[in-house]
Amino acid sequence: MPERPFYQPGASSVEGLPLMLQMFHNHPLIMLKPHWHAQVEVNFIVQGTVHYLMNDHEIALAAGDMCLFWGGLPHQMDYSSDDAVYAGAHLPLVHFFRLHLPVDLRHRLMTGVTLVTGATDPSDVNNFERWNGYARSGDPAKAEHAVNELLLRLERVRFEPYRLVPDASAYADAASPFDQQSSRNVGHMCDFIAENFLYEIDCVDIAAAADIHPKYAMSVFKKSTGMTLNEYVNLLRLSYAQALLMNHDANVLRVAMDSGFGSLSAFNKSFRKLAGMSPSDFRKISARGSA
Repeated sequence: MPERPFYQPGASSVEGLPLMLQMFHNHPLIMLKPHWHAQVEVNFIVQGTVHYLMNDHEIALAAGDMCLFWGGLPHQMDYSSDDAVYAGAHLPLVHFFRLHLPVDLRHRLMTGVTLVTGATDPSDVNNFERWNGYARSGDPAKAEHAVNELLLRLERVRFEPYRLVPDASAYADAASPFDQQSSRNVGHMCDFIAENFLYEIDCVDIAAAADIHPKYAMSVFKKSTGMTLNEYVNLLRLSYAQALLMNHDANVLRVAMDSGFGSLSAFNKSFRKLAGMSPSDFRKISARGSA
């Protein structure tokens, strides 16, 4: 029996394209190690079963289940049944902040909980397949239609039963809901960061993009996402660097510079904090996995 392929991040995959909304509909690939990316992830299990190791919890899903989680924290699909098929999308934050979700849910997702719902129906099977087709059609109008329909489907979660893992009671002190203006401000900042994270930018530049004061920018972004502006910029850089390190001839210093870090020491410190290992060790493990 042939050995099953494993997931390998790359420059053309979600890690290397933090600005892009990507959709998928395929057989899931097992991950040899956790990965992370700067998008919110939606997974719908079409058939079979899968198991995820999240940052601080585990999730098992079967056909008809759907989950939503923040991909900026390390996560890993460590099991999928031979017949498993899943569909979904990777949503950049600018799209995520367009969603009208239940009170505090957005904040809880950004700080590490996973939303799981079994309140799906046969139309979801057909819709996820169609949205994936539209997104890959090369027709901008179809792609935009798919995104808008997907966002409306996710908003429907608030009208149906769902659960949060870990239990929501652990997040009783979560921040209060935000007004639409705050969401627009965060969206403008995310747009600017996404277009400029490989360059030297600071909170003054980011705040100017939303036409707000830097101190207010830092406050509203932290309350909305659970991250500081600097942490989010670093996350996009690290996501991009993760993909570059998958190249067999990757030079760590060059990856650090190409990813927007001003020094190798800053890159090593940030990478180790998120991945639990140095960039050099990550590259070595990746090379063994692809051998």
